[in-house]
Amino acid sequence: MEAKIREVFESVGSFFSGGDHIPWCDRDIINGCEREVAEAAEGDSEELKRDTIMRLSWALVHSKQSEDVQRGIAMLEASLANSSPPLLDREKIYLLAVGYYRSGEYSRSRQLVDQCLEIAPDWRQALDLKKTLEDRVAKDGVIGIGITATAVGLIAGGIAAALARKK
Repeated sequence: MEAKIREVFESVGSFFSGGDHIPWCDRDIINGCEREVAEAAEGDSEELKRDTIMRLSWALVHSKQSEDVQRGIAMLEASLANSSPPLLDREKIYLLAVGYYRSGEYSRSRQLVDQCLEIAPDWRQALDLKKTLEDRVAKDGVIGIGITATAVGLIAGGIAAALARKK
């Protein structure tokens, strides 16, 4: 019985907290990635430069700071303009989808996830992000309906109280 109660509370808690399973990245990791990019920029290896930029982009779109997420989105969009292998483009598109999800732009994120799934229909990360997006949109809809119903109830109660006073 106690396990059932705990499960209900965890379910309700994750409903209101967002409860997605996308990892977060802290400032220390971002700083480390920025150092790697700076060191790679001094070298001759284009592959190393590309790899360090991808790691930094990953860290930025997984940050809790919205300005980091926006910076990651900008870096990824700029790098998509350069031609690269389809597998790398898939990774960039996925990271862009994560960035847009983190910034609350769910419709843009959904478009990008669908684009990833066109490239790789069975890609687990993209499928998980798609489910997370669908859950988030549904949750936001339920919360919106609850707020609307509460507002209508308050207005109706106010009108009823005003009419009762007039009598």
